[in-house]
Amino acid sequence: MSAIVTRRQFSISGTTGLGGLAFAALSSMQAKAEKIDPLSKKKPHFEPRAKRVIFLSMRGAPSHVDTFDYKPQLTKDDGKSAKYGAGNLLGSPWAFAQRGKSGLWMSDLFPYLSTHADKLCMLHGMHTDEPNHPGATRKIHTGSGQFVRPSLGAWSLYGLGTENANLPGFICLGGGGGDKQNCGNAFLPAIYQGTLLGSGGPNGGRGAGGSSIEFPNIKNPNLSAADQRKQLDFIQKLNRDKLARDRVQPQIEGVIQSYELAFRMQVTMPELLDLSNETEATKKLYGIGEGVSDNFGSQCLLARRMVEKGVRFVEVVSNGWDHHRDLKNEMEDHCAQIDQPIAGLLTDLAQRGLLKDTLVIWAGEFGRTPHGQGGNGRDHNSAGFTTWLAGGGVKAGFAHGATDDYGYAAVDGRTSVHDWHATILHLIGLDHEKLTYNYGGRDFRLTDVHGNVVDEILA
Repeated sequence: MSAIVTRRQFSISGTTGLGGLAFAALSSMQAKAEKIDPLSKKKPHFEPRAKRVIFLSMRGAPSHVDTFDYKPQLTKDDGKSAKYGAGNLLGSPWAFAQRGKSGLWMSDLFPYLSTHADKLCMLHGMHTDEPNHPGATRKIHTGSGQFVRPSLGAWSLYGLGTENANLPGFICLGGGGGDKQNCGNAFLPAIYQGTLLGSGGPNGGRGAGGSSIEFPNIKNPNLSAADQRKQLDFIQKLNRDKLARDRVQPQIEGVIQSYELAFRMQVTMPELLDLSNETEATKKLYGIGEGVSDNFGSQCLLARRMVEKGVRFVEVVSNGWDHHRDLKNEMEDHCAQIDQPIAGLLTDLAQRGLLKDTLVIWAGEFGRTPHGQGGNGRDHNSAGFTTWLAGGGVKAGFAHGATDDYGYAAVDGRTSVHDWHATILHLIGLDHEKLTYNYGGRDFRLTDVHGNVVDEILA
């Protein structure tokens, strides 16, 4: 499938063979604009532990008690009446074992990822106040389940800028229509919104033959780079004239900035998305070309290429984790889709020296119930779940927090979504209380009026 950009407010076309001509054609008007470029690299509040973020977003909420949160009491009491909920307790169908030198508990669902246990930092005390998917997904992305707010990626880009002016600073791979909010900018300037690639299938869109994701409207057989630059200069003059008349017009500002970025992207984006120059060994590492892991593997490899080129924040989406029924078959299928790709990503980042300053995050929007639903599924559970982080200044091979004996609720090291966001921002050098934007007469921030950094997980 071809990728679709649904949020960038532009449709600039060009040719693939622009080379230095495209950059040479940039006008003095653009050079002046770059002096006040809102995407320019900014100084963090303090020395960051991570320079960039890869967010592995598991949409639908994976079961924590079947993956990373070992509950022997749940297995022992399988079939007994549940304390909460209408069903009986359902012990995990999968065996758990302590992995690596650190001894982190992980289930047999992750044979590849378990070899990286000593890189992972588990947060077992996560909880949220949103029990349903739309609100919980918005909350884990934006800090609010009820209102349209800027996303974590947009806040990160707003606070730090990007390291590559020729690429978007925030890219979301494989999401869907909801990512207009989940990866959106809300009231932040439009330039900070996520660029969406992928059509929202089971694991996003792929190009022909699995070698690339296509970026639409990037080629134009009718205009040379120089002619296109002249056309764009004229359009931008009209835009700036309107902006001068209106004085305050965020939409026009976003269009002006996005058009310039789009012009530069004509050279950089096709090359970035083309995986054909990667070695077969690298593709195999990610599980590309190996059936069930092929799609997500390609997205994880693209994420590595993007952060390597200076993209500040990349989200990689895996959909379909809402396992109300057929838990055993569905969990095995979905974990097989992501297991080798994520292990490959961690290996590749480490080999390239990138993991130490790249923060990798794995999270769903909430967890699942310890009791069964319909005998072979699990219902939503917002009271307790697990996320994990790797690289970027967190303790490796470490587990923080806990749910109760059955995995119902977080009881130790309780970590709210606001705490989670505060900690992520802290790791990239941003104080969540100082990262604010004035809108509608008040200062807003990602964590609203809440949130504490989880100091216990900092390396």
